[in-house]
Amino acid sequence: MTSTVGLGVPVPKMLPITGAWTLPFTVYLIFLSNRVVYQRIKHKQWIGDQLKSDKDNSGNFENPDPLFLDGRCHLNFLENVPYAFILTAIAELNGADSTILNYAMAAFFALRVGHVELGLRGKDTRGAGRPIGIFGSQGFMAAMAAYTAYLVKGHWGY
Repeated sequence: MTSTVGLGVPVPKMLPITGAWTLPFTVYLIFLSNRVVYQRIKHKQWIGDQLKSDKDNSGNFENPDPLFLDGRCHLNFLENVPYAFILTAIAELNGADSTILNYAMAAFFALRVGHVELGLRGKDTRGAGRPIGIFGSQGFMAAMAAYTAYLVKGHWGY
């Protein structure tokens, strides 16, 4: 697959798998962002990360501050997803198998959604999705970095 630039020079699509996964991740990011916006509009809280005072919210896992909770869901997603995309893009540019990358990104997406929907938003913010999402995401990153290192092993003389 190629496209043309400038004077008709053919340029191959370099990151089709990484590009394909931008849609589901972006849709979910917008969904998480809109949850924060909803809490701000609902409670007329235009700035800050909490509705209640720190004293009211400290250690209250049964009834967490909704703005803080939705904000953390959004930020946790933003803390992990960009690095996963960087790793995936580097692997893809170095000849990674498309099937492996697609399965890996599907698993990572499920881990991040599970971390929020079955973890942070689960019972007492401690649902099973939380540790599965955390450790699964770390496993994804370690595995993708190792796979990328394997793809360029010739650079190291192996």
